[in-house]
This record gives sequence, structure tokens and C-alpha cells, in this order.
Amino acid sequence: MRSTPPLSRRGALIAGAAALAGGLGTAAGAEAAVRMPESSRPRFSALTPQQRAGQCVIHSYPGLTPPSSLMNAIKQGHTAGVIFFGENIQNLSQIESVIQSMNAAHASSPVKAPLLLMTDQEGGVIRRLPGEPVMSAKDVGASADPHQWADFTGQGAGLNLAGIGMNVNLAPVLDVYRADGDFTDQYERSYSKSAAAVASCGKTFITSQQAVGVAATAKHFPGLGPATASQNTDLRAVTIATSAATLRSVDEAPYRDAISAGVKLVMLSWATYTALDSARPAGLSPTVVGELRNRLGYQGVTITDALEAGALQSFGSTSQRAVAAASAGMDLLLCSARSVSQGDEAVTALSDALGSGLLDAAAFEAAAARVNALRAGL
Repeated sequence: MRSTPPLSRRGALIAGAAALAGGLGTAAGAEAAVRMPESSRPRFSALTPQQRAGQCVIHSYPGLTPPSSLMNAIKQGHTAGVIFFGENIQNLSQIESVIQSMNAAHASSPVKAPLLLMTDQEGGVIRRLPGEPVMSAKDVGASADPHQWADFTGQGAGLNLAGIGMNVNLAPVLDVYRADGDFTDQYERSYSKSAAAVASCGKTFITSQQAVGVAATAKHFPGLGPATASQNTDLRAVTIATSAATLRSVDEAPYRDAISAGVKLVMLSWATYTALDSARPAGLSPTVVGELRNRLGYQGVTITDALEAGALQSFGSTSQRAVAAASAGMDLLLCSARSVSQGDEAVTALSDALGSGLLDAAAFEAAAARVNALRAGL
């Protein structure tokens, strides 16, 4: 193990920015928080039903070129942002150009807070962009100096995303894995089998990434560490029978540190945790969302995992899943099937549910306000 982390090719180009961010991270964050005065933010009541609903939906699209339907949704204020995948990214200059075109379209939107432009840049195998963080979470946790490497990878991830205009990273993973080769470990996505080690590395990654202006996402609450290798919520329903005592002492423990570090987003798992709510996956469960909000005191933005996940196959259509997630207390719905129509369907479903009274308007407005506060601070 090298004693000093080397700069990547991209890191060398932005080393000056890293040094500046290291010195001004707190001040920059404070400036960002006041960048958009309250008077310039559109009142929720002044937005159309589709615009209100769009404040809580993240869209996705296929291929390298965003379709006109997505650009129109951005112009009309019908989306909170976009998630990018490998199929959307040819190279850094190409995706930077795409992001610039999205921001230009967004200039016409009645919602002026920046779009949330996100990807999964965890490190190791799970990276959508070339470059940092090259080390996996497991390599960081097993290194001679986990704190140093967590700091380096967190800052590297943030600078990499910020360099092409993204402002949210769906990382770090805070799952505490149990066995070699299990669901979280098979792609080296977990820092450690030790909750304390995961907490320490995760907190450092979050702090370093957010210091350079890119929001971090702790995932997958309350934890996929107990999941076996075949328990993949992307593919099928997953039930985790871990006791409430263990979930709270082991799996939720890293989230306390993440919350104390000011993590901007928390993604909830699609597994069902029988000790907390045996009937619903975590992201559809008011009980599990309440565990995060009330027991751990989290006040930031909650975001779902992929709304198209196989774990939700018995919970109806995109429309039904969207309304169920919002009803459970999820702030942002991740429509990541690489289909603009999926995001549009979620927006329409939320709009209709608000109009009919199926969704509580005050609770939904509070969710939108949390999302817009996040956007305004980026």
C-alpha cells in the first residue's frame, strides 16, 4: 500500500481546485445556502399540478442523447433532475456537453433551483464516470490508513462529478457486510464487517465529498449488510429477518455518523425487514421512514432506490409505486429505467393523487421543500 495517495489523471488537472475547496469548504457551503433568496423561489401554490409533482421525481433516459421529451420536461419544470448511467456517458467531455444542454433548458423552467444531476460513483467496479474513486470501499476499509483513503476517494468522487457539472453522488454505501461474497461484498461495495469502521469511513467520505460541493447519499437504509449473495432487490423480493436489536446496533449505526456529518440524502432499501415492517419494503414503509426520521433524527432528503426494481413486482405499476412511496414519506422518487415515460408516469400519478386527496398535500409540500432546499444549496 502506498503511503501517500497519488493523483489520478483527472485529479492532477484539478488539484488546485481541491486545495481551494479544502480551505473554503465550510464558507462555500454557507454561501451556497444563501445563494437563492426566499423571495426568488416560486411558491408551491403558484406551480401547476405537474410542476408540483415534478419536484419529487428524478428522470432517466436511454443512450447518449437526451430525447426531446426529457428536455421538454426540464423546460416545463416537470422534473427535479436526472440520473446518469454508463450508457449515457461516452466520455467526460460528451456528458459535460449533455449537462450544459440540460442546464440551458432548465433556464426556462419556473423552478429556478438547480437540477439534481446524479450518478453512482461509489468506487471500484461501481463507477459510471472514468477516474476517481478508483479504489473500492472494501479496499479503503482494508487499507493501512482507511481515514486517509476515505478522504481521498470522497474528495476525488466529488471533484470528478463537479468537474462535468453533476452535483449529487449516490454514494457512499453504508451497508455492514456479514460474509465474504455476500450481496454487498461481492462487488466490494462495503467498507467492512465492522459497523464502527463503516461509520468512520462513510463519515469521512461524506464530509470530503460535500466539502467540494457534491451532495452525498448514504445507502441503503436500514442496511443491506445481512443480504446473501442472491438477495438482490433489483431482481426480486428480498426479506431480511435480522432482529430489530441487531439492525439498530449494527446496520443503522453508520447512519448516525452520516447524519452527524450532515449527509444530504439517504436512500432507503427495497428489502422488507420483518422486525420493523413485515408487510412492506423499507422505501414503501412509513414505519421504516419513521425509524430514520424519528429514531435517528434525520431531517434531510430521502430518496428511493430504483422504482422499477424487481423487489416491487407485487406493488403494482409505476403510478402505484410512486404514490405508495410518497405516502410513506419518501421525498425523491428515482425513476431509473432509462425511460423518460417512467418518470412522466410517476409525475402524473403524484399530480393526480394530490388532486384527489389520496396524497396529503401538506406532507407532500414539506417533501418538495426539503428537495428544493437541497437544490438551492448546490
